Amino acid sequence: MFEPRTHKSDWEMPYRLFRPHASGKLPLMLYLHGSGGLGDDNLKQLQFGNIFGTRLWLLPEHQKLFPCYVLAPQTDRGWIRYDHSQSPARELPGFGDANRLALEIVDKLGHEFAIDERRIYVAGNSMGGAGAWNMLANRPNYFAAAVICCGGQSPDDGTGSATTPLWAFHGDSDEIVPVATSRDRIAARRKAGGHPIYTEYPGVDHNGATGLAFTEPALPEWVFSQRRG
Repeated sequence: MFEPRTHKSDWEMPYRLFRPHASGKLPLMLYLHGSGGLGDDNLKQLQFGNIFGTRLWLLPEHQKLFPCYVLAPQTDRGWIRYDHSQSPARELPGFGDANRLALEIVDKLGHEFAIDERRIYVAGNSMGGAGAWNMLANRPNYFAAAVICCGGQSPDDGTGSATTPLWAFHGDSDEIVPVATSRDRIAARRKAGGHPIYTEYPGVDHNGATGLAFTEPALPEWVFSQRRG
């Protein structure tokens, strides 16, 4: 299903790739895992809280209607920039090194396969959600759409690439990432001229939101109807 690969750059970034059984230029979904996926085993980014976000796009009914590549890289240091001299590590502004490597992989795959550059999407959960916000802030107008579930805290305020279509999710009983983190970003994004969709689940905690967000019936059709430019 997902084939294991490795990208060699500043360091080796393991990743998994799903290749669709379809021809022609096809979209690509980049999924950024949460903290449960941290490591270099090239496996954990598909497990735990990342199961829904990686598998949704592979379901036969979705591949029939929306065939796409799915890329799931793995980082051992988080997606955004951190000052690791402190404990806990402090978030820093700027483009995350792991995010930069992930986009190197996207570029590499674009030379290997027929990927529609107008239909590259990013999705992230928790720590990966912070990574997705960071992607939007530092690579404006690169993605056709973004899906972010309970995005972790970072210096990125939600205004990056404000007009890029975005659907964000959060549970209001999240005990790990305060719901205000998403509320504030969405409010800032709207003020900056964006029109994000925001779904908040009453009484739902951090882990529960992931399963609900990535099983929203309307999500796949909404994502793949978006095109950049």
